[in-house]
Amino acid sequence: MGEGARDARGEGRTRRLRLSTTQAILRFVILDIHALAQELLAALDHATLITPPTKRWPDLDFATAYLVAAETTRLRRARGERPVGRKIGYTNRAIWAQYDVHQPIWAHAYEHTVRRAHDNSAAQSLARMVAPRIEPEIAFRLSATLPVGCKDPAVILRSVEWMARAFEIVDCHYADWKFKGPDSVIDFGHHAALIVGEPRAIAKADMQELANELRDCRVTLVQDGAIAATGVGANALDHPALALAFLADIVASQPEAAPIEAGEIVTTGTLTAALPVKPGETWRTDTEGLLLPPLTVTFI
Repeated sequence: MGEGARDARGEGRTRRLRLSTTQAILRFVILDIHALAQELLAALDHATLITPPTKRWPDLDFATAYLVAAETTRLRRARGERPVGRKIGYTNRAIWAQYDVHQPIWAHAYEHTVRRAHDNSAAQSLARMVAPRIEPEIAFRLSATLPVGCKDPAVILRSVEWMARAFEIVDCHYADWKFKGPDSVIDFGHHAALIVGEPRAIAKADMQELANELRDCRVTLVQDGAIAATGVGANALDHPALALAFLADIVASQPEAAPIEAGEIVTTGTLTAALPVKPGETWRTDTEGLLLPPLTVTFI
């Protein structure tokens, strides 16, 4: 991924936020974006909990949260971590009320957090995670930049090289998974790991048929042989390709964000509920109506 994003240093490192209003008198604090980014990195490195930033700065909004995320990305790059793609979160509207997040978000995925499954099976360590959960998703590798402002899944899929079944493992550095939407952005979009199954190349000739399959496919999430959850492709913002459209539009609107490039792997959000996992469990995801092999992960 390119280095073209502007970081959150200089004037962007602080943001004035309103704490409360009492008889029309406003009290303000200065949010130090760099310090908050460092706090999140420490929580990530040591698998510890912190107080959600919106508890400390109630007026903290999504725009400010993405500035913190950009600073965190800058710090992670500086210590050698390389972004290789993006995760899109909260594309499944059925989980919005559970997490008190009412719009999609995005975050970077990194070279060390993204891995291919061997023969569609992987072992995944949960060490250094606080409260991991599993999400069955559809991932894409981009062959070109995504069109901005496009809402036609078949057209959007023309920017995709391949698709694959995937598991995203999400984690939370706030107690009991309780937070507000901007807190999710700041907490790395909850991205901890992405396990990618065998890819299926996108054939440009049958794009509309593939678009229909992605929308209508049925997904089953199985834990130790028992069905744990089900979903459909349309759970991801009505279509996984429309999750890509969301990503294209929001990144284009954020000057601090690195532009989306060909070669990135993008995962488009959970198609079922996100369920807690622990070492010793084996999970599998199957799909009906979409030619992708089952994917299995065992947690250690």
